[in-house]
Amino acid sequence: MGGSNPFISSATTKLPSRPYTITFLPMNVQVEVDPAKLPYTRDGLPGSLLEIALGHDLEIDHACGGVCACSTCHVIVREGVETCNEASDDEEDQLDLAPGITPNSRLACQCVPDGTRNLVVEIPAWNRNHVSEEH
Repeated sequence: MGGSNPFISSATTKLPSRPYTITFLPMNVQVEVDPAKLPYTRDGLPGSLLEIALGHDLEIDHACGGVCACSTCHVIVREGVETCNEASDDEEDQLDLAPGITPNSRLACQCVPDGTRNLVVEIPAWNRNHVSEEH
């Protein structure tokens, strides 16, 4: 889907300069992120967890198309959250509406790791798309 939200400020991000990995739980799938291949999709900010997951065929629900206008792409960064951009006020406002938030909760569409460390990211059960569709 992709696009932008004209009602929010652009997030400040730093894209990675070297490859790193993200392990997505609970499926325990590890993906290698190659900065030279970013962006993989047009969903979420370039280099965001949503964009990377979708680019590796891992579904994360994102009702708004990844433009920080809902909380359906809520994930929990279990390891490496310090390498991610700071959550904006707009992201935190949307997270207030998400179920089961934790101190390391982020919107996958807005969370952009800088690649200085590998990450472990949990996709909560309510946010996993269990439907399998052909591409």
